[in-house]
Amino acid sequence: MVTTDTMLKAKCPRVALGCVSAQVEAASSPPALIAELDAREQAILGLPEPRAVLESPQILATRAAYKALGKDPARYRGSAEALLRRVIAGKGLPRINAVVDIINLVSVESRLPIGLYDLANVSGDIVFRAGRAGETYKGIGKYDLNLEGLPIFCDASGPHGSPTSDSERTMVTSKTRNVLAVIISFGGKEGLDRWTQRMNELFAMHAAGGLIETQIIS
Repeated sequence: MVTTDTMLKAKCPRVALGCVSAQVEAASSPPALIAELDAREQAILGLPEPRAVLESPQILATRAAYKALGKDPARYRGSAEALLRRVIAGKGLPRINAVVDIINLVSVESRLPIGLYDLANVSGDIVFRAGRAGETYKGIGKYDLNLEGLPIFCDASGPHGSPTSDSERTMVTSKTRNVLAVIISFGGKEGLDRWTQRMNELFAMHAAGGLIETQIIS
């Protein structure tokens, strides 16, 4: 179960979450998914002004939420913005495994950050709240992340995810069988149904997705 903390909601009143849980196989991405990733990269690079995607309403809403929580959005970017910047710079989307690649694809399509968690390593219910002084975790492929003022997901064992970078503790690997993906919108719930459905279809098509459940929280 995922809930949003009332204090975070007070500072970010339009925050909404699109949650998708599923059984999956996190194998290498099949050729059809690689083709979709390639096509999305080329579509962005083929725009008259590729950098204009960085000023989309979803990206701006994420930046505004970080400012409202006291976090500098130029230093701590939402993951969708970071992925789009990679594409614009010609570095392309990372290729990790089918499940992670699907999340990254939906993130750049929707312009929304997405958290992804191996449910085997999540303890109890999850709360979406602002990080407190002194809270940190080791981000995936990153240094220890200063979580103070960052919107974060916390379970009974502590913080494990954020719209900027998720933690190594709950990251998806080739051994993962059950996942929770959370699409994070700071601009309202409009469109979340579309993107949870898109994720459902991609999981089923490219990651042997089964027992898929979705929920919109606003």
